[in-house]
Amino acid sequence: MIAPDGKTTRLLLACPDRPGLIATVSGFLAEAGLNIVDVDQHSTAAGRFFMRMVFDSPATAERGALEQRFGREVAAPFEMEHTFSESAGRKRVAVMVSREDHCLSDLLWRWRNDHLGGEIVCVVSNHEDLRGEVEAVGLPFHHVPVGRESRGEAEGRALELIGAVDLLVLARYMQILSPAFLDDLGAPAINIHHSFLPAFVGADPYARAHERGVKLIGATAHYVTAELDAGPIIDQDVVRVGHADEIPDLVRIGRDVERLVLARAVTAHLEDRVLLDGERTVVF
Repeated sequence: MIAPDGKTTRLLLACPDRPGLIATVSGFLAEAGLNIVDVDQHSTAAGRFFMRMVFDSPATAERGALEQRFGREVAAPFEMEHTFSESAGRKRVAVMVSREDHCLSDLLWRWRNDHLGGEIVCVVSNHEDLRGEVEAVGLPFHHVPVGRESRGEAEGRALELIGAVDLLVLARYMQILSPAFLDDLGAPAINIHHSFLPAFVGADPYARAHERGVKLIGATAHYVTAELDAGPIIDQDVVRVGHADEIPDLVRIGRDVERLVLARAVTAHLEDRVLLDGERTVVF
């Protein structure tokens, strides 16, 4: 039976491409009396098939049995990696930030206006600068200073404060997280940075870009991996600039691009629209 509250379930799957995949999944849901309300699919040249299907949620009491039966009758025969997610479920999000507030402020605005797709539960920072902005919207703000000799201790404290979350967002958190931290986090993490990399690394990339007369400013949002700034890319964007733009103009434009790209990436993840394809992503 279909739940009477209009809630939907999202099914994400990836498997070797072969005929009959869409028909089999659709037929399974139709047999269960569940109406499909949205579907996206993609086949790669390497022979992988990806799909996101949204359908009316079954009654809560029937959900577990339905998912188990799907695993036996559909997923196993087709060698599918798959997940089910309820659209009504609010994924828990933690944010880490340093001193710059543009990405954090944008995320807080989207969260307060129910445009983010998840629930921000806390903000952790290595500086005190943004405490007032965070606490003004009723969220806990945790100051965890990081020093050269205390990095491991600081990461352990941050993990305790973050707790169990579904996603960590690095909203211009200017510290490198260790592989051990990422392993212990137990959730994906998304980072944002300017797209001057790898040409202008280190401090003052906008000043160095201005010296070279760049004509494009961009931003990249990606999943965080142990290899610095090399995780699968979720979203990117660029804006043209010109010779009349001074360094403050480049910084302002860059911050605008960063906050929009990060928000799009976070929302896509929270809405279950991102699937991993090796080092790439498929974003529906």
